[in-house]
This record gives sequence, structure tokens and C-alpha cells, in this order.
Amino acid sequence: MTAKKMTTADADANGLDRYTKYIRVRSAEGARFVEFDFAIGDPALFVELIMPKGAFEHFCKNNNVVFMTREQQENVDAEMQKWRYGEETLMANNHR
Repeated sequence: MTAKKMTTADADANGLDRYTKYIRVRSAEGARFVEFDFAIGDPALFVELIMPKGAFEHFCKNNNVVFMTREQQENVDAEMQKWRYGEETLMANNHR
């Protein structure tokens, strides 16, 4: 059985276009590749991606992305810290 490539029409039929698509750029400005987080619907559930700048710009345009706000970024970072170090542990206290 061959996997079918998902098209824009498929995305519309599956309702993906109704969700906001978020990005957060993590690479330095002017870097050869753009490293970024990409989330659909919930900024806290993301994948890490890397693309050449031209491909990144095309990706952003095709997906009609929104940059995460500073508040969203801080919330994501706080949740990552909880997962990495716990909440009431010696390690968590050392990283505050």
C-alpha cells in the first residue's frame, strides 16, 4: 500500500485550515538555515524543523503561519522546564 501525498484540498477536507499554525524561529538572524518550531492549533504541541531560508519563506506563506507571541513562547518554555526538571525537585529548584 502506497502512502498518498496530502494536498491542500485534503487539508481543507480534514479541517486543518481551521486551526492557527504557529511558528517560533530559534536560529540566529542571517543563519544559513532557519531552525524553527511549528505548531498547529496549540503552540505547546510543536515539531522542530530546519529549512533553507527560501524554503522556510515558502512554507510560511503556504501555511499562513502566525508568529508565537512572547507570552506563548514563555508558556512553552515554562512547560518544557517542568517536563525536563519536574516541579518540586532539587533539579527544578537549581534551575529557577
